[in-house]
Amino acid sequence: MTRQNQIPTADGSRVTLALIPLWDMCNHTNGLITTGYNLEDDRCECVALKDYKEGEQIYIFYGTRSNAEFVIHNGFFFEDNAHDRVKIKLGVSKSERLYAMKAEVLARAGIPASSIFALHCSEPPISAQLLAFLRVFCMTEEELRDYLVGDHAINKIFTLGNTEFPVSWENEIKLWTFLETRAALLLKTYKTTSEEDRSMLEKPDLSLHSRIAIKLRLAEKEILERAVSCGQAKRLHFQKQLDEGAPLPLYEESDIALLENADAKLPIILRKLEEEDERVQEEMNLAQIKPDAACLDSSKTPVLNGQCKDLNGTQEDPPGSNAAVKESEVEKSDPSTKRTEDEPKDVGK
Repeated sequence: MTRQNQIPTADGSRVTLALIPLWDMCNHTNGLITTGYNLEDDRCECVALKDYKEGEQIYIFYGTRSNAEFVIHNGFFFEDNAHDRVKIKLGVSKSERLYAMKAEVLARAGIPASSIFALHCSEPPISAQLLAFLRVFCMTEEELRDYLVGDHAINKIFTLGNTEFPVSWENEIKLWTFLETRAALLLKTYKTTSEEDRSMLEKPDLSLHSRIAIKLRLAEKEILERAVSCGQAKRLHFQKQLDEGAPLPLYEESDIALLENADAKLPIILRKLEEEDERVQEEMNLAQIKPDAACLDSSKTPVLNGQCKDLNGTQEDPPGSNAAVKESEVEKSDPSTKRTEDEPKDVGK
């Protein structure tokens, strides 16, 4: 699977599998995807991530993959993975009295009422999209009406993923309490503790496969533990704001410029957001893969590991909304259906 690279056919109408000697031997490191496919010259082109010295190993960036994806599809655990994450299923129950209102607010923000999200290893552990979902998930009927028919209701949708504009102090307290509780429940599903995993890793006779599996398990727990800690800290912070009667930052129509500012802490155009690791494609049928026409129209446009994410990357499914999900769970990938690009020469690194 690590040598099955997807490239466009000669006429650019579809993708096919190919070997790319040398390039597909490169190991992974942090950076950016710098590989594309030049249709005009019919070749894979890769720009170096940095200046290399003679005899120095060349690396490429495999993409924003979690360690679960690296372990399953590439055979290694990447210690310094800035894109590691744990998937959870969240959804508004269709039996809930306010389901229709919550689903409508979420729909206006481009978010399904049930979907797979992710807790990240970074700070904060949630994306703007997940923040928006949790805010709506915890809204009261009065708050929901304010985002549906209140003054500037349409524009207020854009504030849902922005940390600067809480719905209410009570709403913030509820959503971070919910996140703290849910992450804690996920931690309890593991049969070992983080301390026990660290002790296991100290054993000198541990097999390579066991070591990698334990490292992955421990990394997932550490992400969940950080989510619990963050949730608790945020909950206490907003409880203090509420107790002290702090004024709530109010959205004004003039703030739309701030929301569209590229320097904002979190992106807020939610419909454009991609939870890069949140909805990984579980069933990829290679016979049906058709790259975005916009990627193939221009012979100069790189499509390998570039804008067409179904080419040598980890493609993500669009969010589904068939059934309400009532419980969170760590999602497992199906290794038989994934196509990835590289396998390191030293799988033990």
